[in-house]
Amino acid sequence: MRLLPALTLAIGISACSGWGWLPGPQAPRPARDTIPVRQPPRQPVAARDTQLEQRVSRLELRLLEKEAQVEELQARLDDARREVVRAMAKLQSLATRAEAASGMAEAEIALQSLRTSGNPQGVPELGQAAQLLQLATVEFDKQNYGGALYLANQAKDAAAAGQGRVASVERGSLRQGEVPFALPLHLQTMGRANVRSGPGSGFEIAFTLDGGAPLTGFSYLDQWVRITDDSGRPGWVFQSLIGRRQ
Repeated sequence: MRLLPALTLAIGISACSGWGWLPGPQAPRPARDTIPVRQPPRQPVAARDTQLEQRVSRLELRLLEKEAQVEELQARLDDARREVVRAMAKLQSLATRAEAASGMAEAEIALQSLRTSGNPQGVPELGQAAQLLQLATVEFDKQNYGGALYLANQAKDAAAAGQGRVASVERGSLRQGEVPFALPLHLQTMGRANVRSGPGSGFEIAFTLDGGAPLTGFSYLDQWVRITDDSGRPGWVFQSLIGRRQ
């Protein structure tokens, strides 16, 4: 008899649940009620233009070359002016015919030595020395022996610079695509720099230089510059690691 009230209560609860009087399981909220999470817009990734970078590097090297040429021409112009002033102030100290002839002979020997040394093709000093020697001959024929001697000395200097360039190139033959500068560039390292045995990061490190180390540049291949340091050690250094010597 005691089970009857409990049974009646269970039946009543079940009936109420069926008629909706008691809350049943909650249905999921419609999808339209959810708030979507906004993703931040993707930033465009700029693609590297390798050809453009190489072109910019070549232009920077050409600019260094042109600046060096301007400095060289200005120095020669200053020397010529000083020579003229000396000639005008000291007419009695002009070179004799024999002295001019001797200087021209020495210049001719230096030029012939450059022509027969290694591979002088493409060395700009070869043409410069030949032109200066020709001008010296013209002045000699005009009996301007002082001018002839001066130009002969300039020709000897150009030939010596060309021989230095050829000697540097002979340490490692010219590579395909390698472009020589019109004249050696006076450079320096902008910071600590590795000098490699060839024009590329895959070549072994020949030696390392600290910032401000003086260098001489002779040619370039893509973004790599063929150099020698003050002690004559040759190698290649990446263009962004060097700059014009202060």
